[in-house]
Amino acid sequence: MSYQYFGPRPPREEGGRAGRKPPGRYFKRTVRLTMNKDESLKKYSLMVAMAASFLTPFMGSAVNLAIPSMGKDFNAGALLLSWVVTCYLLASAAFLVPFGRLADIVGRKKIFLLGVLTFALSSLLCGLAWSIEALILSRVFQGIGSAMIFGTGMAILTSVFPPRERGRVLGLNVAVVYAGLSLGPVLGGWMNHNLGWRSIFYFSVLVGIYILFFTAAKLKGEWAGARGERFDLAGAVLYSAGLVAFMYGVSSVATSGWAKYVMLSGLAVLIIFCRYEVRADQPVLEMRLFSRNATFAFSNLAALINYSATFAVGFILSLHLQVVMGYNSQLAGLILLSQPVVMALLSPFAGRLSDRVEPRVVSSWGMAVTTLGLFIFCFINQKTPVWLLMSNLALLGTGFALFSSPNSNAVMGSVEKRFYGVASSTLGTMRLTGQAVSMAIVTLVMASIVGSVELSPDYSGLLVKSAKTSFLVFTALCFAGIFASLARGNVRTDAGPARGVPVKGE
Repeated sequence: MSYQYFGPRPPREEGGRAGRKPPGRYFKRTVRLTMNKDESLKKYSLMVAMAASFLTPFMGSAVNLAIPSMGKDFNAGALLLSWVVTCYLLASAAFLVPFGRLADIVGRKKIFLLGVLTFALSSLLCGLAWSIEALILSRVFQGIGSAMIFGTGMAILTSVFPPRERGRVLGLNVAVVYAGLSLGPVLGGWMNHNLGWRSIFYFSVLVGIYILFFTAAKLKGEWAGARGERFDLAGAVLYSAGLVAFMYGVSSVATSGWAKYVMLSGLAVLIIFCRYEVRADQPVLEMRLFSRNATFAFSNLAALINYSATFAVGFILSLHLQVVMGYNSQLAGLILLSQPVVMALLSPFAGRLSDRVEPRVVSSWGMAVTTLGLFIFCFINQKTPVWLLMSNLALLGTGFALFSSPNSNAVMGSVEKRFYGVASSTLGTMRLTGQAVSMAIVTLVMASIVGSVELSPDYSGLLVKSAKTSFLVFTALCFAGIFASLARGNVRTDAGPARGVPVKGE
């Protein structure tokens, strides 16, 4: 890019030599330096966000493959093992919004770094766990670190990149998420089979240390869209306590007589939280984002439904492949690879497409394709051929790729800059809450059909029945999600950059 100087001619000294250099030269140099600095910032912020976005999904998908091995080491049943996954999701969901708001106030990079450190240390504790209870407790702290990472990573990207590049960048970031999901079953299955399940957590420690030092050394600058505002501690406590109680109750209602009371108590606390936040001057969660911004509200609802219907697929199929069909974790991981590979390949394309086509159109088609894939899995049994499982996983991957990055683009493009942290963490909360709901559905179904028994081929018929029932529920959920996705409206035709979001002084 070049610029011309149209100011007055510079004065000349005696002898005809030019005096001062034209100011235009300095202007050009300043512009070039600024552009180089901006490009460097974009590059390093994308690298850091992508590395962090790889780590947490890698851990999640790798742990799914290690569940049977953990059960053998600790003599734990299927219901207790499901909490290895669920407690991580509960902690992540409970702290995402508070940390997203805190990041907007004190700085997104600070919270991001603290999150990576917490994640690495808790991964080390997971690897050193001496009992299933110790492992579950360590996973809680791992979930808190994940909340700090996901509450800031996407917000940093949205702060650095302009709207015209946002779909492409978010598509790349989602692709790396799916790359983590892809390597999780393969590398995690290999590590579990050859080195033991603890090696998965030690590997995550090494990746976390790399991200920590790379961020501190290369990512210059800080972003705080709400610097100087007050952090709503009371709202954060109400939100976290209510969400944990509600989600715990949903997850345990089939196994505990007290769970329904915990669930109702959590729901009551969340209602109190919503009423409190509406009256708060500087709330931890701006409730008017939902009441006055249809794009934001329905995009988050679509994300909640989509993750509720899809997350537990890997958990169910991991048990099906290893317990029902008799494959080892390494081979099961290669089979499960079909879905995330397709996601990683198609997500950048879907992100770029959402820069040109309305995100609700692309996302709704993705939700419809996902619904079809879940419906096909309703007919799974002991004799289902592997090629059919892999083909249907690829179909699910196609649907999810078409949904995820356009949906993220719609959410982040519907709010002002000062809400980027809250928007990012809200979307992350929908994702994690949906994942927890997905695991809760599976836990409820397994508790009703299989019961609290150790994983064994003797119970293959009951496991297949629980898988079919779970997929039937997921299909109905995802079908409803198509209409939630369509209801969000058109991002590019709604008035104003914030789509009706309130501004200061309103």
